[in-house]
Amino acid sequence: MFDFGDQVSKTISRRREVVFLILSGFFLGTLGILNILGISRQIDFSFTLFGERIPFIVFVGVLPYPITFLCTDFISELYGKKRANMVVWVGLALNIWVLFILWLGGKLPPHPVLGPNGLPDITSHDHTFFQIRQWTFGATVASMIAYLAAQFVDVHLFHFIRKMTKGKMLWLRNNGSTLTSQMVDSVSVITITYFYAGSALHIRPGQSAVHTLLILIFSNYVYKMVAALLDTIPFYIGVKHLTKYLHLNPDLVLEKELAHEE
Repeated sequence: MFDFGDQVSKTISRRREVVFLILSGFFLGTLGILNILGISRQIDFSFTLFGERIPFIVFVGVLPYPITFLCTDFISELYGKKRANMVVWVGLALNIWVLFILWLGGKLPPHPVLGPNGLPDITSHDHTFFQIRQWTFGATVASMIAYLAAQFVDVHLFHFIRKMTKGKMLWLRNNGSTLTSQMVDSVSVITITYFYAGSALHIRPGQSAVHTLLILIFSNYVYKMVAALLDTIPFYIGVKHLTKYLHLNPDLVLEKELAHEE
């Protein structure tokens, strides 16, 4: 005998897993590509205001970064803190995997002669790989440390605000957690990158390293802050439609988490 209720339950369960995979895929895919591109290029968005030039420079790897926080916020809201933390740990494993492949690629033959800068001659076919390898190693090590700090701040602060507001004020937990965590990320990743791959940070003649780092931290944070504020709209719309599509009740997710903490 056909069980209509069981079929509906399987359909909803399948929808939930597909959406989770899509959100996780965007998160992990973005994380992978931003670490590889990372600090390979600085994008100059500097502008003039009241006759004064305002420096505004971001790394190309930063451009897609805000989507990672939007994905973890969606997962936190729809699936709970446990799954959001799981995705964060998988992201860390992905970073380690990227480093391993880059390390392995540099160890396999042929073995080019490396100069004092750790790179083959500019005319060598291996120069591009070793340049990317050098920059990505520095960026990924910095990213791993900053990533763990920022993502866990994002997830824990998101759920702290959610608990304090009893599941209300969606905009506050989305923006509060993301803006705070991205400040942690911006300061961490820029300063750590400077010590691990300082050659990738173009310090202009006449400017100190501190001045350059402050410009990069400010620029990267402002970019992430604006992106975080703008993603409030798709976050609201997404949560509204996905809770209906997936037959989820965020209040029940919150109740289960509170019961588990007790």
